[in-house]
Amino acid sequence: MINNNKYDYYFYALLALVVFILLFVANTLSISYKEALNVFVNTSILSYITKVSLYLFGQNDIALRIPFIILYIFSVLLMYKITDNYFKYKSDRLISIIIFMFLPGILSASLLVNSAILVTFFTLLYLYYYKVTNKHSYILLFVFLFIDNSFAILFLALFFYSLKDIKSIEDIKNKKNILIWISLLLFILSIFIYGFATDGKPRGFFLDTFAIYATIFSPLLFVYFFYSIYRAAFKEKEKSLIWYISTTALFVSLLFSLRQRVYIEDFAPYVLISLPFMLKIFFHSYRIRLKEFRKNHNIAISLVLFMLAINVILTFINKPLYLILPNPKKHFVYKYHFIKELAQELKKNDINFVSSDDKQLLLRLKFYGILQGNKYFISLNEFVEHKKRIKISYYNRDLYKVYIK
Repeated sequence: MINNNKYDYYFYALLALVVFILLFVANTLSISYKEALNVFVNTSILSYITKVSLYLFGQNDIALRIPFIILYIFSVLLMYKITDNYFKYKSDRLISIIIFMFLPGILSASLLVNSAILVTFFTLLYLYYYKVTNKHSYILLFVFLFIDNSFAILFLALFFYSLKDIKSIEDIKNKKNILIWISLLLFILSIFIYGFATDGKPRGFFLDTFAIYATIFSPLLFVYFFYSIYRAAFKEKEKSLIWYISTTALFVSLLFSLRQRVYIEDFAPYVLISLPFMLKIFFHSYRIRLKEFRKNHNIAISLVLFMLAINVILTFINKPLYLILPNPKKHFVYKYHFIKELAQELKKNDINFVSSDDKQLLLRLKFYGILQGNKYFISLNEFVEHKKRIKISYYNRDLYKVYIK
């Protein structure tokens, strides 16, 4: 019993450490333009969650991001509960949850104001309810309809899942198959409420979508994800609910990307939750081999863990990358830097009201108390009669400049 409990201690200790670091990192980020829209303009569920947090904890970066860190905590806890008795060994479960915690897509979603971690949490909540009761929660599904448009993917996946037991027309009429009607109705309502984006000139973004998936998953894990869904499709008689959800999300997003750019945050949560399913296949494949034939598996898992470690380091400590990047705008967190420091410098110079032709800059500065006014004009572009220039530097390298008159 003690031996089993030690894995729980390891898990909770690691989760506490990660949350502490996430809170620290949250305070080093500046609000982005899309996040500022959620605070000052939009009226979605995401906006209400953010505004409530800012009301309770004050208008600062930690208050802006703490709801999503909390959702990260609950998502990890739910995944840990869902995988109870899922693996043959407790150590496998611990490895699975650690990898899930450090997936690039999960970590980034916990720090940014976006719907990805919200969708991840509610999807895992639904799966946990299904695991405990072996029943589908139609109340939860109905609530999901009004939370986010991306739940249309879940409804579609549940529709496909419900078809697996249909053998005849009589089965459809059977009340036990109510899921087929509920999921189809909710999918149609979701499309009706939120619409279906088909605007813009048709262009192929298949490779772009594939590359983004590889980034949020890590390349080797994403390749293995393809193998695992293929293996389950042709070698397993009974495919799990998670398999239906992840496979539906992946193939719908890739299908749409043949014509248009897809919003990957609408699909990624459903793909990422397949991690335990993938690792269970991997561990089974690993252990049925003799030790002398596990070389390729050892290399693969070592590479995956190494790449995840690099990702964690870069997520938590990313500013030094500016020292080696020739173009600062290529930094993956560029749009989440500089504005807080700029606001602080403006206040030091008694500049609290500014105007600008850059509306995005004005909205971001508003979060830090720099309001719109006509006394000073601020621009990212240099002009001849500027009164002052403010530079924001990281590690003694000038990275962000504004000009004021």
